[in-house]
Order: sequence, then structure tokens, then C-alpha cells
Amino acid sequence: MSALPSSQGMYFEEFQAGQRIVTAGRTIGESDVLAFAGLSGDFNPIHTNAEFSKSTPYGQRIVHGLLCLSIAVGLTMRSGFLGGTVLAFREIGEWKFVKPVLLGDTIHAEVEVTGTKALPRLHAGTVVLTVTVKNQHDESTMKGTWTALVASKPI
Repeated sequence: MSALPSSQGMYFEEFQAGQRIVTAGRTIGESDVLAFAGLSGDFNPIHTNAEFSKSTPYGQRIVHGLLCLSIAVGLTMRSGFLGGTVLAFREIGEWKFVKPVLLGDTIHAEVEVTGTKALPRLHAGTVVLTVTVKNQHDESTMKGTWTALVASKPI
């Protein structure tokens, strides 16, 4: 296995329970929702039809939950601590969609390392992250756990 540049992300051995990061924020616009609808095929009118959405409990269109999850993954990767050392995204656990994200909302992720398990035969280990995605009002919109396979330090 070739060595990964240490300036990219943290290696498995560098993760400890209790470490926390807060990502940058990102505002989600109409173009994001329409692009995601096109990519996923999910044209549910709650996301794509302003007139229909006025009659829903939200009174307006809401952003796809899976789009928000995807953006949260991207924001986490952009934070730098996982870049280049993640070998696989292995699991999403106990994911809850708590509050809808509306067009124009700005979300960020709050991430805490809550577990690690060495996998020596893979020269890697799993890192469990508890993730809360919040909006610009610091309200939780979704939360759960992610498990990633992270490379060990080069030998």
C-alpha cells in the first residue's frame, strides 16, 4: 500500500472518542433541489412544485432529505479531517430526519467521534461518527451515525 500524504486527512490511529468538528455552512438553493431531482429521479411535488407545496403542512417546498445528507457528507469531507484517508463509507445508522430543510436554509454538520475499531488485516479501522445537521437557527434537522473505514498510518 502506498503512503497517503499526511496533510490530507487523519489516519485511523489519530482518531479518539470525543473529538469534535463543526463544518462550514452551505445554503441550499432551488438549483440544488432541481439538480438533485434530476439526478435521483425524485420529482415529488413537495420538493419541486411551489403551488402544490403551499397546501402542505410546511406551506412551501422542502429540500430532499437525502440531498441534505449528501451535502452534510460533502461539508464533512471539505473540513479536511477525512480527506484522502477514507477508504469506504460503510454504514449510516439510526438516521433521523428531525425537521425539514427549506429552500434558502443554510446547513452545517456537527461531528463527534464516538467509536473506533482497529482492523489490522485491512491496515485500517472503522471510525464511528455521530453527526447532527443543523440549520442557520441552530436547530437540528437530521442526526445519526456514520461509520467509515479509515486507512492506518503507513508502515
